[in-house]
Amino acid sequence: MSSPQNWCMHQGFDFLAGCAKECRQHAYLVCDNKKVIMNGCPVLLERLGYDQGDLLGMPLETLFEDGKLSDIVWEELLAGRGDGIRIMLRGKAGNGFETSITTERIVDVKEEREWFLLGFPDLLRDPNLNLLQQFAGAFMKDINLGVLLIDPSYCLVDISDTACRILGFPRENVIGKPIEKIFASLPAEHQIVDRSILDGVIVRNHAASWMNNEERYDLLLDSNVLKDHEGRTVGAYMMFKDVTNLRSLEEQVKRSDRLAMIGQIAAGTAHEIRNPLTSIKGFLQVLNNTFHDKGMEKERSYTEIMLTEINRINDLVSEFLLLGKRKNVSYHEVELQTTLREILPIIHNEAILHNVNVYYEAIESCPKVIADRELLKQVFLNISKNGIEAMSDGGNLTIGIRTDTEDRFVLVEIRDTGPGIPNFLIDKIFDPFFTTKSEGTGLGLSVCQRIVHDMGGTIRVSSKGFGTTFTVCIPYM
Repeated sequence: MSSPQNWCMHQGFDFLAGCAKECRQHAYLVCDNKKVIMNGCPVLLERLGYDQGDLLGMPLETLFEDGKLSDIVWEELLAGRGDGIRIMLRGKAGNGFETSITTERIVDVKEEREWFLLGFPDLLRDPNLNLLQQFAGAFMKDINLGVLLIDPSYCLVDISDTACRILGFPRENVIGKPIEKIFASLPAEHQIVDRSILDGVIVRNHAASWMNNEERYDLLLDSNVLKDHEGRTVGAYMMFKDVTNLRSLEEQVKRSDRLAMIGQIAAGTAHEIRNPLTSIKGFLQVLNNTFHDKGMEKERSYTEIMLTEINRINDLVSEFLLLGKRKNVSYHEVELQTTLREILPIIHNEAILHNVNVYYEAIESCPKVIADRELLKQVFLNISKNGIEAMSDGGNLTIGIRTDTEDRFVLVEIRDTGPGIPNFLIDKIFDPFFTTKSEGTGLGLSVCQRIVHDMGGTIRVSSKGFGTTFTVCIPYM
């Protein structure tokens, strides 16, 4: 019988061909139970930069990044439970290779000796393939795209960091899970992944929206099936891009165009409407006084109704004029916390009438913004009033302020606990004349948006079935 070392050299690779048919391209080495290397295959030698003679008789720990092999890992290998353990190998030049490890036990019954065949599936002969694997890992981690990789059984194989952030899924909670289970809480119309992608249904630039807590995302989806060289389906992928800011900009341009058109009409007609209204209102007030003096209460009630309606028309014309021409805007440094405290008594008084509690969440320090103080008050009062009126059965209105240092914005959040805004309406609430109130004009939020946009800011809105949050973002220097 040959010595163990010669046995490995002359017979070991014949054994490898038989016991590891499915991984012939993997890198291998053979060691004894004392962790002494008996042999290494050419693939391993090539990747690590060793010659055949360099490895023979070397301690196994020599190949590991830190120069040692954990006793726990070695015990797992001895027990045949090492498959899937991730390790870091060290090349002759000091370069590192991260790989998984598999084990096969080799027993020589006659000599009562045993060896271990260690396989490293990730160290393939083709370095370009390994480069592609490295790129794929970096792609899933660093790319600013949502990526979901799905196997033929409709289970999630991998997910990018961006997808985890947007969808709100912790990676460890979804990997290996069926897609139906991951999205089980959503109705069919809100599912962004469909089993039909495994049937070859291709999706290109499909628009969808997603709510992650109070954050709303507009997404563009792409998906396709993955096939091997024989045309068999091996999985599918779905990719999506967050286009929330682009969609928001597009909507702002459209609304600005509509507001400009309305403004032009208002500028030409508002005064022509107000002049006859002034005359009508004056004569109705005379009639109202006359009816009062003569005790004609029924007729007087009619004039009261007409005067009320004329006042409503005047209010609408006033909002038209605000759209048609800008007020004298005066930009100065504004301390938003001071501005909010000045209007809190007004908001409190309005809230009492609707059985609503108002809470203010201040912060220790807040950078100043360049804005018109009075116009900002109008924005905050309008949004707060809308929130209070939405809570017909009472509730809570919370006004908070925080700083986004990354994008350099001061954010004022106004949250209510009302019934919320349905998804099919949330994109329309800033449109001129759109309102869900029986007596609303539908111009309040349009005016607010224009005021904030003129200051270089934005207004965002989110709703998740109940409650609505408006976020007013004002840039600071």
